[in-house]
Amino acid sequence: MSSVAPAPRFRWWHGAVILVAANAVSFWPAGVLGDAAFYTNFRLPPYAPPDWLFAPLWLVLNITSLVALARVANLDGPDGAAWRRGLMLVSESVGWLLFAVFTTLFFWLHSPVLAAVDTVAGLGVAAVSVAAAAGLDRPAAGLIGLRLLWLVLASAVAVSIALHNVDPFLSAAPAPGVKPFQ
Repeated sequence: MSSVAPAPRFRWWHGAVILVAANAVSFWPAGVLGDAAFYTNFRLPPYAPPDWLFAPLWLVLNITSLVALARVANLDGPDGAAWRRGLMLVSESVGWLLFAVFTTLFFWLHSPVLAAVDTVAGLGVAAVSVAAAAGLDRPAAGLIGLRLLWLVLASAVAVSIALHNVDPFLSAAPAPGVKPFQ
C-alpha cells in the first residue's frame, strides 16, 4: 500500500491572489490620487533609503513572506503546534492588511504619523510571525525575518519622519524640541 501525500492547503495561486489583492488595495486610491513626491519633500533622516528602493524591495519581501506563509500553512506539524500555526497565519494576515493600507495612510491622507503607526505595527506583527514560525519551520522564520529586518529600518525612518515633519492630515506640527536633520 502506498502512502499519498495530502494535497497542499496553500497553493501557488493563493499566494498570487494575496499579492495581487494587497497591491491593488495598496495602489487604490493612493496610487491614483496620491502624491508620489510626498516622501521626498520631507526632512529625512540620514539613514533613510532612497525612494526608488521601496518598490523592488517590497516585491522581494512580499514573495519571501508568501513562501513562508505557504510553508507554514501546508505543515502537518506535531501535536500542540496548531496554536503556533494559527498565530502565524493570523499575524501574517494582519501584516498583509497593514501593508495594503500603508500607501493610503501616507500618500493619500498625507499622514506621516499614521504611516509610522502602521509601520511600527507591521514590525510587531513580523516579530510575532517570526517567533511563531520559528517553532514550526526555521526556513519560514528566516524568510519572514528578512521583512522583520527591513521593518526595523523602516520603523526608525517612519518615526523620524513623523517626529520631524508636519502631518497635514492630523494638523500636527513636528514634535516639540526635536532638532531638524542636518
